[in-house]
Amino acid sequence: MSVHVLVVDDQPLIRHSLRLIIDSAPDLVVAGEADTGEAAVARAGQLHPDVVLMDIRMPGGDGIDATRRITADPALSSTRILVLSMFELDEYVHAALRAGASGFLLKDAEPGQLIDAIRRTHSGESLFAPSILTRLVKHYLDQSAPRTARTQSVLTDRETEVLTLVGRGLSNQEIVRALSISMGTVKTHIGSLLSKLHARDRAQLVIAAYERGLVSTPPLR
Repeated sequence: MSVHVLVVDDQPLIRHSLRLIIDSAPDLVVAGEADTGEAAVARAGQLHPDVVLMDIRMPGGDGIDATRRITADPALSSTRILVLSMFELDEYVHAALRAGASGFLLKDAEPGQLIDAIRRTHSGESLFAPSILTRLVKHYLDQSAPRTARTQSVLTDRETEVLTLVGRGLSNQEIVRALSISMGTVKTHIGSLLSKLHARDRAQLVIAAYERGLVSTPPLR
């Protein structure tokens, strides 16, 4: 089954370029396009795409508001939002996360990175450009509020290994290869980590790995 992608951007040339990149992957297909936030919400309701590739700054309703409305729609609970922007301003990143986006990628990403990001977003992984994820980690670690529940949670040895690799930026498939375990087992451990550490998404698991001292260098990607 192909991953159906809705491409949202106000510039026709960028939409065309993104379509060419996405359609070049055998497992991805562009299901539709939209050029405003309002149109994105409407098209998402019509098409029920697996992933929405969302621009932020557009006329007719911005991408943040469109993201919020799409993720709040119960009929679109399986649709994930990957924000694609020229800007890595913290205010945009935090707003996108609060709106329910699963990831934030910069428009200067290589075509292969974009394809990988769509696949990972569809599989349930949060994904951020390296520079953005590094700043996100710093932002949360700089917060003065203690994270007692998260830091005191007891993890098994295997959960600690998985958390360490998540903190290093590895995908689920890379964790499978690194630990020689099945994809199902990796997903089970990820689910357990999210529950035990009271983490909303994979980005917060990265933060938890930093908090526990499991990693101390920027993620691999």
